[in-house]
Amino acid sequence: MTKDEFLLRFNLLQLAESEHNYQHHLPLRSAAVLIALVESEIDGSLQVLLTKRASHLKHHPSQVSFPGGKVEPADASLIDTALREAFEEVGLSRQAITVVGQLPPYETISGFHVTPIVAIVASAQTYQMDENEVAEIFQVPLQHFLTTDKHHVFVASKNGKQHKVHFMPYKHYHIWGATAVMLKDLVAHIN
Repeated sequence: MTKDEFLLRFNLLQLAESEHNYQHHLPLRSAAVLIALVESEIDGSLQVLLTKRASHLKHHPSQVSFPGGKVEPADASLIDTALREAFEEVGLSRQAITVVGQLPPYETISGFHVTPIVAIVASAQTYQMDENEVAEIFQVPLQHFLTTDKHHVFVASKNGKQHKVHFMPYKHYHIWGATAVMLKDLVAHIN
């Protein structure tokens, strides 16, 4: 899928509310992630930028995720949070990013209220990985997620309640949880 095809589909459709929320007893912490779609210099197709989180992190260690994190007091907006975090984690320059919108917020089982910010990145960048937060940076063709045979759901139990867990394998990567749901929501929005 090219940038023009994506933008046409993304901008024509209304966003649906996310159905993946949990009942939390404590206040949720606000966060934002950047769904960065990198435009290929070869054929113009879009690649989804993902990271594998460092194994020592308190929240979601070693999981595949989008660049992002919690809102800081100095952040002017959720977009600012996503762009700041993308720069801190992978060195993605704000000048290389064109924000095109956002998906509905998602409540994680770990107590975050996460807003996915969708953006186009003009071409492949030279990334600078913060090894304290990120173990690996990689890209997956957006096309991989467009076919629903790559989408899997299983049921898990936590605190006596059952929850759907989404899973989208790619090569040796296990993309699951909030990241997989956000990808599912993005695909549902543009299909």
